[in-house]
Amino acid sequence: MIREHNGIIYKVASIYADKENVLDDLYQEVVLNLWKSFPTFRNESAYSTWIYRIALNTCISFFRKSSRKPMYVELSPDLRVATEDNSFYVNELYALINQLNKLERALIFLYLEDRPYKEIADILGITPTNVSTKINRIKEKLKKMSND
Repeated sequence: MIREHNGIIYKVASIYADKENVLDDLYQEVVLNLWKSFPTFRNESAYSTWIYRIALNTCISFFRKSSRKPMYVELSPDLRVATEDNSFYVNELYALINQLNKLERALIFLYLEDRPYKEIADILGITPTNVSTKINRIKEKLKKMSND
């Protein structure tokens, strides 16, 4: 299961890591928490939804426990999808996303992954209506940031 969803774990850890060694630590921490939590998995959601939730909670808790603050981090190139025509705009968008707070980054990341609002709500433990509201606010915030 971890091999099959390795990309999810790596993507989430990459969003929160500020250095390569922290990325490795986060990845290992997520895998460890998945291993510990697997006996309590109730099959009420897809494995990918459950993995997103564990990964996001692990990454947020990792920085809270160690009282380290994630610095501005450039998303790794393999997380970007760009053509020659729009690569500048995609790079700018990711630079702006990296300036958002942890919850906003998680929300917009899942939104850009084309996850349904219901799944995002399940992953983050909020309502689908709240997801919709927050995503609209984040879009407005990103527009304002891009104009500044």
